[in-house]
Amino acid sequence: MENHGLSDKVKGAVNKTKGEAKDQYGNATGDAEKQAEGKMDKIKGDVQEKIGKMKDDRH
Repeated sequence: MENHGLSDKVKGAVNKTKGEAKDQYGNATGDAEKQAEGKMDKIKGDVQEKIGKMKDDRH
């Protein structure tokens, strides 16, 4: 059984959640580097989710 884009969508959701946590932590502590890292993780998650959706749409 193929999962098509499911694994990409799950990885994307995990990265978005991780990124949100880092972003909020950085915001709360004034750590601009951690906040930027969180924003990058969220972007990475968005891209992974879109790749997963594209894979699903192809099948």
